[in-house]
Amino acid sequence: MIKLYGAARSRATIVRWYLEELNLEYEEINLDMQAGEHRQPAYLEINPMGKVPAIVDGELKLWESGAILLYLADKYGQPQQTPAERAIAAQWVLFANATLGPGIFIEANREREMPKLMGALNGILSQQPYLTGEEFTVADVAVGSYLSYIPLMLQLDLSGYPAVENYMKTIAARPAFQKAFANRG
Repeated sequence: MIKLYGAARSRATIVRWYLEELNLEYEEINLDMQAGEHRQPAYLEINPMGKVPAIVDGELKLWESGAILLYLADKYGQPQQTPAERAIAAQWVLFANATLGPGIFIEANREREMPKLMGALNGILSQQPYLTGEEFTVADVAVGSYLSYIPLMLQLDLSGYPAVENYMKTIAARPAFQKAFANRG
C-alpha cells in the first residue's frame, strides 16, 4: 500500500486528490511540522530535504508533488501513454509548479504574470473541457490544484476568465476532489 506523507495545509492535498482519482488505497501519515517530525531521521530517509509531500510505494521513496503525480500517472493512471503524451503531462505538471504557482502566489509576480497565465488558460479551456483535451488527466490535478487554492488563499477576481471559472467549478465537483480537499486539514 502506498504511504503518503503530508502535513496540514501542504501540497500533500494535490497528491491525495490524484490518489483518490485513481481509486488507490493509501495510508496517509500526517507529520507535525511544528514539532519537527519532518526533520527526524526516519523521515529524512524518505525525503532528505525534510519537506512534504512524499510517498513510499514498495521500495520507492519519492518526493516533490510533481514527480509523485507523474509517477502515479505512469504506474497507475495512464501507463500506456506515448512519449509525446507523457511529455505533455510533464509540461503541465511543471507549468503548475514552476510557472503558475509562482506567477499567482508570489505577490511581486502577480500583477505582471496573472493576466498572461490566466488569459492563456482561459483561451485553452474555452476550446476544450480539460487541459489536454476531452479527458481529465494528471495535468488537471496539477494545474487544477493551484487554481483551487486561489479562492481559498487569495480571493482574486477571476470574472474576466469565465472558462477558467467554469473549469474550477467542474473539477471542484469531482468526488475525488471533494474528498481530498475536505480532508486537507
